[in-house]
Amino acid sequence: MANENVFLLHALFMGIFITFIYDLLRIFRKLVPHNGFFVSAEDLGFWIYCGGEVFLLMYHESDGTLRWFAVLGALAGMLLYRRTVSPIFVKYTSMLLNRVLRILGKILRFLCRPLRYVLRKTGGAAGRAGRLGRRLRRHIKNRLTFFVKKLKIALKV
Repeated sequence: MANENVFLLHALFMGIFITFIYDLLRIFRKLVPHNGFFVSAEDLGFWIYCGGEVFLLMYHESDGTLRWFAVLGALAGMLLYRRTVSPIFVKYTSMLLNRVLRILGKILRFLCRPLRYVLRKTGGAAGRAGRLGRRLRRHIKNRLTFFVKKLKIALKV
């Protein structure tokens, strides 16, 4: 009986831990917005990781057998964390990190301002470097577009 109570407690903590990790992923998504493909890839990686963690918990605690009270304990941990700590943690952590990144961006722009002025006024080597950079960017974009078109054609066949 005592082992089952400890197992239930571990399952409860596993639910809290899984939800905390997902909150970190949510904060990252608020800081760095990205499209649906990357969100799906992140979710896939997250759920593969969580599946492994739950498997290890079941393997170590109950010799690999599925115990429904452990599943309910993990769900209870998820709901408990989600209803109490999660909204405050995500809101204020993302707000704080956004402010820190905004301040760092302003400092970096201020420090790079003299460099931009010098590059703009010289025009010589900096102008050639700028033209070379634009040509290189255009070349890379054309090559990537070419490969994407080839991939689409290959997938249609």
